[in-house]
Amino acid sequence: MTHFSGLRSWTLLGSAAALGFVLVGQPAQAHGLAHGGLGYGFLHPITGVDHLLLLIGVGAAASYVSAQLLLWGLAGAVLGGLAGAMGFTMPFAEVLAALAISAVALLILNSHREGRSPGLAFGGGLVAAAVALHGALHGGEAPVDASAFGWWAGALAASVLVSGGSFLLMRRLPLVWTARLALLLAVLGGALALAPMGVLVR
Repeated sequence: MTHFSGLRSWTLLGSAAALGFVLVGQPAQAHGLAHGGLGYGFLHPITGVDHLLLLIGVGAAASYVSAQLLLWGLAGAVLGGLAGAMGFTMPFAEVLAALAISAVALLILNSHREGRSPGLAFGGGLVAAAVALHGALHGGEAPVDASAFGWWAGALAASVLVSGGSFLLMRRLPLVWTARLALLLAVLGGALALAPMGVLVR
């Protein structure tokens, strides 16, 4: 029974990995100026693979380390969004945003290896910084017309739904599942970070 359960776990993880690599091959990081109201805002964070993976990772990290990481993530989203809306940009933002996924995943993997959670200030700061990077991208893409409020409300609702759903799901599963998910996220984050470099050398 244990052997079958382990085989099923790895089969599901392998299937998820294959799906992830298919998604990575899509134009996931095509960030540009967004438009529309509530519906467009809701779809924005979940149709970009990099944003979606980070939201899943934040929920998983919160389930493993502390639920308070969700609040740190929210703070990072607000600060990053405001910075992006005010015109803040940084070089290699797409690469850094992808690496932020791997950073959150490594937080989980390190906690799993050490058998203990990191300090809340360290874990929370890392999650807040990772989300702030993505929030800044959102802020730079957000509409600036009358639809802006609805767009931001939709983006926030989708982000809370994905991270919160990931948190609740992973809390119901054995910790090893969270570690396996973190390993997958770490690999996918690295793959997304390398994707723009592949375009540059063609």
